[in-house]
Amino acid sequence: MRAYLMSLAVAVPALLAACSNNAPTQPEGAAAPGLANPVGAAAVTAERLIADSDPGVWLTAGRNYHEDRFSPLDQISDSNVKNLGLAWYSDIDTERGQESTPVVVDGVLYLTTAWSMVKAYDITSGAKIWEYDPKIDRAKGADACCDVVNRGVAAWNGKIYVGTIDGRLIALNGRTGSVVWEKQTTDTSLPYTITGVPRIVKGKVVIGNGGAEYRVRGYVTAYDAETGEQVWRWYSVPGDPAQPFEQPELAEAAKTWNGEWWKLGGGGTIWDGMAYDPELDTLYVGTGNGTPWNQAIRSPGGGDNLYLSSIVALDPNTGGYKWHYQTTPAETWDYTATQPIMIADLNYPTGKRRVVMQAPKNGFFYVLDAKTGELLSAEKFAPLTWATHVDMKTGRPVEIPSARFDKTGIPVIVAPGALGMHNWHPMAFSPETGYVYLPVTHSNAAYAGPKEFKVNLQGWNTGTDFAGGSSLYSQPGAPPRGNVESYILAYDPIAGKEVFRIKNDVYGASGLLATSGNLIFSGNHKGEFVAYRADNGEKLWSAPTQARVVAAASTFLVNGQQHVAILVGARGLPEGQARTNPVSGNNSRILVFKAGGTAKLPEALEKSSEPLKVTIDPPLLTANNETVAEGEQGFRNNCATCHGGQAVAAAGSIGPDLRYSALLRDVAAWNGAVLEGNRAQRGMPGFKASLRPGESEAIQAYVIREANSEKARQEAAVAAASAGR
Repeated sequence: MRAYLMSLAVAVPALLAACSNNAPTQPEGAAAPGLANPVGAAAVTAERLIADSDPGVWLTAGRNYHEDRFSPLDQISDSNVKNLGLAWYSDIDTERGQESTPVVVDGVLYLTTAWSMVKAYDITSGAKIWEYDPKIDRAKGADACCDVVNRGVAAWNGKIYVGTIDGRLIALNGRTGSVVWEKQTTDTSLPYTITGVPRIVKGKVVIGNGGAEYRVRGYVTAYDAETGEQVWRWYSVPGDPAQPFEQPELAEAAKTWNGEWWKLGGGGTIWDGMAYDPELDTLYVGTGNGTPWNQAIRSPGGGDNLYLSSIVALDPNTGGYKWHYQTTPAETWDYTATQPIMIADLNYPTGKRRVVMQAPKNGFFYVLDAKTGELLSAEKFAPLTWATHVDMKTGRPVEIPSARFDKTGIPVIVAPGALGMHNWHPMAFSPETGYVYLPVTHSNAAYAGPKEFKVNLQGWNTGTDFAGGSSLYSQPGAPPRGNVESYILAYDPIAGKEVFRIKNDVYGASGLLATSGNLIFSGNHKGEFVAYRADNGEKLWSAPTQARVVAAASTFLVNGQQHVAILVGARGLPEGQARTNPVSGNNSRILVFKAGGTAKLPEALEKSSEPLKVTIDPPLLTANNETVAEGEQGFRNNCATCHGGQAVAAAGSIGPDLRYSALLRDVAAWNGAVLEGNRAQRGMPGFKASLRPGESEAIQAYVIREANSEKARQEAAVAAASAGR
C-alpha cells in the first residue's frame, strides 16, 4: 500500500490497536493484556538479548549481540521464496544514502535515514507512528567524508537511541518519539561526525565517531542508558605526551608514534564495527585510519601507530583494555578496521573455538580467538596487491615494498583503493552452512605523496596527491583504473577460502541477510532485491526496488507470518530508472515483503516525449590552460568527493552536477557559494579557509571547460539524431 498517503491524524489513534495481537491502546508504559511487552514499548532488556529466544523480532541492527545477521526463521525458504510479494512500502523524505537496517521490536519497525532522522512504523499496516528530526545544520555535511548517512538505532528499556551526524547521542521515547535525553558526545569546534549504530551493553549506550580524514582523535564512549551521564571513554590513539595519558596502555602506544601526531589528532576513529560477547563480558571495537593517511607526514620515522586499524577488546564495565590485534600496522592507504565485527563458534577439527571475525578494507579475512586475541587465520578474500600474506608467527602482513609510497617517494598503484575490498556494508554468517557472506568490491588506486602538505582546517587532510600517480594507468601492464568488479562472496572461515561468488551486474556493494530457510538476501545497484540459495548462490527470486540499495535487510514475524524489510536508496538512480517518489529524488523507501504480497510500486512521476535537445548552456571559457590545470587539481582535492570525478556527477555523487550550475556565469555568486558558504543550508559549505587566493576562480574555470565539453557532446548527439530521422 502507499503508506505515505495515510494521514497521520487518522493513523495515530488506531495504530497501537493495529499492532500485534490487536492490542488496545494502553497508557504510557502499561502492558497490553496477555502480552509480556507492551506494543510499541521497545522493551529490550539484557535478558531478552542474551537469551535470543524470539526469532520473530529483530532487536538490534545486527539482530543479536554477536552481530551475525542470521535469522533462524525458515517460513520463507529456498522452496517457496518465489511467492514473495510486496506487503507495503513507505516513501522516505530524504535523499543521499540510506544505510539503516530496520530494527523490529514489540510491533514497531524503527529505522534511520540520511540526516540522522528516525521513523517508526506499525509492522502490520505500514502506518507511520512517529518520526523525529534532529534538525541538523546542513552545513555539517562538509564534515561528513562519505555522505550524511546513518546506519540505525538501538532499542533498550522503552527507548530508541540514535547518534547524529553532528555528534549528538539522543534517547527517544519508543512510543512517541519524544526526546528523553540528549548528549553532545564530541567537541563541536572539530569536524567530528557520527554515522554508526549505538550499542547497548549492561545498561550503557556505547557510541564512537568519525572524522579521521579531517583532524580529530578517535575514541569510544559509554553513557548511562537512563540518564545520559558518561560512564567511561577509551581513546584509540595517544594524545600529547607532555600531558598525562588517559589510559595506561596509551603510554606504550605513544612509543609507536613519531613527530607531533597529536596536533592533527592522529585519527583512529571508531565509526562502525562493534560486537559484544556476554559469555566473555567483552566488547570488541574496530578502529580507523590515521590522520593524515600518509604515514610519512603523520608519524615521520615510522612506527606501528597503535591503535590505528585494529580490533580492540575492552571491558564494557570500565572501558579497560584487554587485548588488540592490528590489521594494518603503520597504515598509510586508509585501510580501516572499522568494518563489521562478528562473534561465532566455529567447529574446527580440533574442537569448537569462540572467535571474532572481520573482513576489513585491506583484503584479508581475520579470525581471532575471542578471549585472547590469538590470530587463528588471515587469508586473502580478494586480489590485494599491497602485501603478499600475513606471517602467522608474527601476525604481521608481509608488505610489498613498492606499495609504501610514503617511504619510497614513488607513486604506485595499489589494490585495494581507499574504499577497500570491503567497507561498512554488513556481512552475514550462517551457522548452518558455516559460510560468511561478504560483499566484496575489487578496486585499486594510485597513491602519491604531495609536493607540499598544508593543513586544511576545513577539508580533508590525507597527505596524498590523488592525481600524482594517474599517469601510471597508461603504462603497459597497468590494471583497469579504479573499480574493477563487485560480488557477493561465500567464504569458509575455517578453511580460509572462497566457496562461491555471485557477481554483480552493476558495480557496488550492498548489505546481506542470511536465514535458516537456506537463503541470503541482498539488494544491488541495478535496482533489485534478490534472494539466493545460501548453499550454492543460485538466484531464486528478485523484486524491483526502483532505487540503488546499499543497506542490509532484516526479517521478522507479523501475526505469525514471516516478513522481510529493506531500506532502499543510494546516490543516484539505477540506469534507466525514472523518479517515482515525490519527496526523494533517488526513490528512497522502506519496502516490506511477505508471501502473497500484492502491493505495487508507483509509476514514474512524469514522462517526457520531447525530442533530443541540448540541455546545457555554459559560458565560454576565457581562462588560460594553466588556470584550468590549477582548477582541476583544486576540484579533485576539494570538490570531487561530493560532485563527482572530472566534474561529472555520476551515480555515486552526493552533490549536483556543477556543469549545469547558473553560478558559472557569475564569479561573485560562485565565490559567495564556494568561499563564503552562502548555500550552506543546502549542504554546500564555504571553503574559504581551505582554498588559496584565486583557487576558487580556477575551479570555476575548470568546470566551465568541462561544461563546454558536455555541450559539444550533446550538440553532436542532436545532430546525429536529426540526421537519422
